[in-house]
Amino acid sequence: MAEEPELEKGEKILREIRADKGRYWRDHGVLGLIAMILVGVGLWLMGNEYAALAPLAAAAAIGVRGLYMASELLGARWWLTNRRLVLPDGRRSVMLLEIEAVRRLMGDIQIITRAGDKHLLKHIGDPESVVGDIVAARKRRKAAQ
Repeated sequence: MAEEPELEKGEKILREIRADKGRYWRDHGVLGLIAMILVGVGLWLMGNEYAALAPLAAAAAIGVRGLYMASELLGARWWLTNRRLVLPDGRRSVMLLEIEAVRRLMGDIQIITRAGDKHLLKHIGDPESVVGDIVAARKRRKAAQ
């Protein structure tokens, strides 16, 4: 993951956005619960004799995936500036005036550009606040134009 991005002249960082460990594990808990229900009901409907045991395996698989991906996903950082949203690699960014929609999806935030590109800020601890900050920064940028 990148360190703080290089800024253009007159550009200021308004907020650094980090993935939240608590949200990350809550999201995985919800996914594990959904997997347990779907696997259990699916196998029960098919008459499978392991319908009671398979949901535990599904939840364990989600847990193992969570452990495997944790260091990568929890290290992600995004930077909101007065001109753009800088993505975790520190090189790519989305200009505020190119943002068409900002949506909350559980603990994630989806950014959709006018060109149709989609970016996902994953496992954000306070997604409502981040959405509000992005929308406010976009409005200020539009007013300054």
